[in-house]
Amino acid sequence: MKRTIIALACMILAGPALAQSLGEKTGVNSALGVAPSTPDFVKQVAISDMFEIESSKLAEQKGNAQEKSFAKQMVTDHTKTSTELKGLVSDGKVQATLPTTLDSAHQSKLDKLKNATGKDFSSDYDSYQVSAHEDAVSLFERYANGGDNAALKGWAGKTLPALKHHLEMAKELGKAPSVGQSK
Repeated sequence: MKRTIIALACMILAGPALAQSLGEKTGVNSALGVAPSTPDFVKQVAISDMFEIESSKLAEQKGNAQEKSFAKQMVTDHTKTSTELKGLVSDGKVQATLPTTLDSAHQSKLDKLKNATGKDFSSDYDSYQVSAHEDAVSLFERYANGGDNAALKGWAGKTLPALKHHLEMAKELGKAPSVGQSK
């Protein structure tokens, strides 16, 4: 028990230093509330947008009515944020490299969706959307509050309300409407 407490205390004390070197991918930054570096933020946002667009295009074909409606909104909104991010990078306001392909984790989720049908597709798509938007809200909040590029920080803050709305919408996917109850 003492070893666990000591190890935990060491991790908490060393956390901020480790977070800076381990990058966004490990999840340490998120757990500690540390803002991602500008290159990490740009990379994660670009990958997230690509995943949202591609997975939602599948949902427009394979999903139920609720998922199709949600997916259409995701394709529209994430195409817009992707275009805005590319604009910030191409006009020189942000020094970062935009990835052109998904990382392996997102590609494997997309591959799973491509092969899924019916309830399996819905279950996976719905849970991926909640998870992706929880991650996005955390990422954007942390960058908006502590990012080091003023233009990107402002854009993150401006984009955050839409992402929070997406998260609320994603949480409603797959829920049967409550008869006789209003929200």
